[in-house]
Amino acid sequence: MIRFEDVSVTYDGAPRPAVQDVDFAVPEGELVLLVGPSGVGKSTVLGAVSGLVPHFTGGTLRGRVTVAGRDTRTHAPRELADVVGTVGQDPLSHFVTDTVEDELAYGMESLGLAPEVMRRRVEETLDLLGLTDLRDRPIATLSGGQRQRVAIGSVLTPHPRVLVLDEPTSALDPAAAEEVLAVLQRLVHDLGTTVLLAEHRLERVIQYADQVVLLPAPGAAPVVGTPAEIMAVSPVFPPVVDLGRLAGWTPLPLTVRDARRRAGELRERLTDREPTRGTPAPTAAPVAEVHALGVRRAGVDALRHLDLAVVPGETIALMGRNGAGKSTLLNSLVGLVTPTSGTVRVGGLAPHRAAPRDLVRRAGLVPQEPRDLLYADTVASECTAADADAGAEAGTCRALVSGLLPGVADDVHPRDLSEGQRLALALAIVLTARPPLLLLDEPTRGLDYAAKSRLVTVVRGLAAEGHAVVLATHDVELAAELAHRVVLLADGEVIADGPTAEVVVASPSFAPQTTKVLAPQRWLTVAEVRAALA
Repeated sequence: MIRFEDVSVTYDGAPRPAVQDVDFAVPEGELVLLVGPSGVGKSTVLGAVSGLVPHFTGGTLRGRVTVAGRDTRTHAPRELADVVGTVGQDPLSHFVTDTVEDELAYGMESLGLAPEVMRRRVEETLDLLGLTDLRDRPIATLSGGQRQRVAIGSVLTPHPRVLVLDEPTSALDPAAAEEVLAVLQRLVHDLGTTVLLAEHRLERVIQYADQVVLLPAPGAAPVVGTPAEIMAVSPVFPPVVDLGRLAGWTPLPLTVRDARRRAGELRERLTDREPTRGTPAPTAAPVAEVHALGVRRAGVDALRHLDLAVVPGETIALMGRNGAGKSTLLNSLVGLVTPTSGTVRVGGLAPHRAAPRDLVRRAGLVPQEPRDLLYADTVASECTAADADAGAEAGTCRALVSGLLPGVADDVHPRDLSEGQRLALALAIVLTARPPLLLLDEPTRGLDYAAKSRLVTVVRGLAAEGHAVVLATHDVELAAELAHRVVLLADGEVIADGPTAEVVVASPSFAPQTTKVLAPQRWLTVAEVRAALA
């Protein structure tokens, strides 16, 4: 159904190809997973299937890409629209209408489908993706995860023969991600739909894949094989595979169920051992306090009577379903949202009344869409501006970028970075001011495991220096690795607040893979297990 024949893509002005020697096929009715570190060209490969590369991105494509027999170099994306449905990393750039129901119908209208067919498919998709309650909602009022489900739904309604998805679960809570992946599997198994998707959170998707295509490094030829074959050699792998490598299991497990069946001996070795976890030093002076906070937006109670205190040196993970109020709470702490009731204090100031120059030295937010912070033409210019705005020593921001993203050149335009690379740049810009309170909204979207590990190191260092960190995340593995405390939200209210181990171990949705494999023992990460066995 999809065929790459000795394909290379070189963007205008680039010194070397973004991808080269790409040669593989995706058979009809299979789900193929594209994996590899950040910046190796996964989005370029996906774009070549839909025709966006090179028709919209520019550059030179050599070799041949065919979809259902159509050469994407000689067929514009509109001439492939009846065959290929595409969802990129940024759902906002995907939308062309204002409401959920209109967006689901738009693609079918473009293809001239009959009204009765459109109505039936819209209803089916609303049910499939749990969007029924949102059908009349303006897209601008949705959470990031809700927007991602709408974007996926809008490409499902025309019933394309091929689906191309770039990080389709990156903004979804664990339950919503399982629902979306179950829908994709049903389309593959029951309707013969062909799916090619890139995803960094392999713990969510690896078990659904028929084949895996690994791009091991920039410009390197892809390696193709079964999930088990590729996970044995891949530089990126989920925690369950990492645990299998540590324990010496052969073949490596791909699912929690597989690992649990083999974990008896490992549990015995760990029986009398306890994980070592750091805790913040006690302090009597919170850097941020929220009391009885209520926020009402577009007729919806986004937050209701919420209390929260954040102390120096503490890392808190805000978790919960899409639309639970996590981003609204973070935005309240930097004054982007005005409280409807209750109070918010950050460093003694009410954020929504504070001058930006005063607030930036007390709190910094890295938003879900990092491009919102990026305005300059080069990485170097962004860093120079960040140093000036923060009153920091020249080179401070660039040093942070190098720590988070080794190998990114000064003259690269931020728009030419991958989603994960842009996020790392935005994080470096915010960290330049060294704010006592750092707020991160879905900080691992688009990050591979190595980049996530570097992020963990940076945040741990900040917490050790006394910075408070609050991160909103659906990444249960990140929360297990980093957070001292988890605050679980539902419908704008706190429903659980306590030490990470206590909150996540008790939750089937938010428990990390290591916890599930080694239960009832209370291990959170492979790193804890490795340290205990050393």
